[in-house]
Amino acid sequence: MPGEKELINNLIDTYSNLQQIKQANGDHKNQVLDYLIRVTVAKLSSMGINVEDITL
Repeated sequence: MPGEKELINNLIDTYSNLQQIKQANGDHKNQVLDYLIRVTVAKLSSMGINVEDITL
């Protein structure tokens, strides 16, 4: 079972990947992508991680 640090690291990687996809999409709206980003932010926030410093 993964530890908390590994889980946080994986969530940060996921958030980073989603941000890169969003940036690559330009002006194209993608509701699913926006939802996944919000869920990932909520998970990180619940673990005390502020995503402001890692947001593109």
